[in-house]
Amino acid sequence: MDLLLPLNLPPYPFKITDANGQLTLFDVIRKRDIIITPEEWVRQHFVQYLINQKNYPKSLIKLEGGHKLHGMAKRTDIVVYNPAGEKILLVECKAPSVTIDQKTFDQVARYNMVHKVKLLAITNGLQHYYCVINFEERDYKFIEEMPFYATL
Repeated sequence: MDLLLPLNLPPYPFKITDANGQLTLFDVIRKRDIIITPEEWVRQHFVQYLINQKNYPKSLIKLEGGHKLHGMAKRTDIVVYNPAGEKILLVECKAPSVTIDQKTFDQVARYNMVHKVKLLAITNGLQHYYCVINFEERDYKFIEEMPFYATL
């Protein structure tokens, strides 16, 4: 099981508690305790990475936002906004045991049909992929690192 597995992200001093046999941690974005699942473990680490390493403002990060795609309800793991309220980053988080493959990229691309965000990130906590979308040219390119917030 990849619950509390060390990830390829900086470790963070999460406030973890045992609530009747279920581990929870305090989510600084939603401001409440969240049950730790393998995917949530990755999501929480990536949020801390964005905040602490890349200087993304906590107040502009939204977790597990809902949207509709072809009439079906879907959830987006992490969306980051700029001060004008425009979406600037879409992050899809997977459990460490999930291989990031074409199917994963297709899922994020479908979500981005709704969001139309120029910067995408996909992570399973061990591997991270970053992609910049050029909607005018109908093209994309992978980049090596997550940009700092100030450069977007």
